[in-house]
Amino acid sequence: MIGFAFPEISPVAIEILGFPVRWYSLAYLMGFLLGWKYCRYLAQLYPGRPNRSDIDDFLGWIVLGVILGGRLGYVFVYQWDYYSQNLLEIPKVWHGGMSFHGGLVGVVAVIVLYAWRRKLSILALGDIVAAAAPIGLFFGRLANFANGELYGRITTVSWAVRFPAGGYLPRHPSQLYEAALEGVALFVLLHALSRMETFRRRKGFIFGVFLIGYGVFRILVEQFREPDSQLGFLSSGMTMGQMVSLPMVAIGVILVFFVFSKKPS
Repeated sequence: MIGFAFPEISPVAIEILGFPVRWYSLAYLMGFLLGWKYCRYLAQLYPGRPNRSDIDDFLGWIVLGVILGGRLGYVFVYQWDYYSQNLLEIPKVWHGGMSFHGGLVGVVAVIVLYAWRRKLSILALGDIVAAAAPIGLFFGRLANFANGELYGRITTVSWAVRFPAGGYLPRHPSQLYEAALEGVALFVLLHALSRMETFRRRKGFIFGVFLIGYGVFRILVEQFREPDSQLGFLSSGMTMGQMVSLPMVAIGVILVFFVFSKKPS
């Protein structure tokens, strides 16, 4: 039989003081904690503000932006037909259902609000947060794999995985493709750029590269990922993930050009 059988993975990752912590919750916890530590490290590379104190105070804001934006993005873009008839289900994030693109909108919103309140550079704060974002993406995609969800299309490649929810047919482990590209590769790229003073002085450049990098990687992996069952392929032949990633790439390119049209700060 082609491919590997999906391993029997408990939905509970660990127990803390008798309370079960599921993979998705653990992914968010690891993403926020490690992302916060990494942002504090990056803050010391930038002269002035945002500094470590600004990053510490911003942690609660970023948690709110990710969860609220991710949930509302999923509800309105991917499952509005269901949630419009079950409004009380919308706040129940523990039942699953988050959208990266919705989370991105939420994060951008809290960056703007927080920077305005603290009199910080929006682009400088955006650069730091964008450089840390692949950490959360990496753990999130691993949680998707552990949950046997968001799997790929049917394939005959030797490394295919037979997911129970996918009818035990051999499928691309697209969650791992995304973890490798959106998580590891994008993190390495942004880390290397953040270490270079030339690019740190170009406020907004790192954020622009993040938008381009994530958008391109997502569009690529969507070629191997099974489209959402409730949406399928759009009339254009594209998936919803590809459709909403195209504006990301365009905005990222515009931002990079805008940054290089100005003198470095």
